[in-house]
Amino acid sequence: MADMYLIITILLSIIISFAASLTVYFQPKGDAYLKLFTPFLLVTLLVESASNLGLVRGKDNSTMYNFFSVLEFSFYFFILGEIVKGGFAKKCVRAIIWIYGAVSLGNIIFIQKLSGFPSLTYALGCLLIVAICIYYFFELFQISQSVPLVRQPAFWICSGLLFFYCCSFPIFGPMNFIAVLPPVIRQNLVAIIDIMNVLLYSSFTIAFLCRLRTRKSMS
Repeated sequence: MADMYLIITILLSIIISFAASLTVYFQPKGDAYLKLFTPFLLVTLLVESASNLGLVRGKDNSTMYNFFSVLEFSFYFFILGEIVKGGFAKKCVRAIIWIYGAVSLGNIIFIQKLSGFPSLTYALGCLLIVAICIYYFFELFQISQSVPLVRQPAFWICSGLLFFYCCSFPIFGPMNFIAVLPPVIRQNLVAIIDIMNVLLYSSFTIAFLCRLRTRKSMS
């Protein structure tokens, strides 16, 4: 029953984040890359819904998740490439998109196979995202003028990604070894991952809404 509550919570967090992303289309001078989150979150919602429905029916969802992980990492690399300011950094991130995609697909098809978890390329993707997010914060420290971070969508997106992939790396990296652990330990790790997912999508929601202007109440 607890697992079902977590599943419902994750789906609700994605739905809320998707609804919040729609507000970007009505915000003046919004960052163009934020509009790409709407279709991505819709695909994520469909994948998560189909995956959980399959689990309830006892079906294996490894293949779908493996290919979706390639799309997920590639999307985040693209978003981070739009966020960082340095010209050389942007070129590096854009190159990573294609290189990582090719390596990840090759790993899924030829090395760790479709039925297994691609722990090698997942761990690599985690490290790359964390490194790019750290570089983004390094760029922030180089800015001479004051920046209202709570109003910066990029700050919330990078904070969410940095936290999620820093914490998920030690769990997903050795996933094939964790699979042989007792069921109670695996269930607890899954619960931790589910909570981190909720926090990730919550950070996206804040990123979409942080620029909305609220009316000051009349005194």
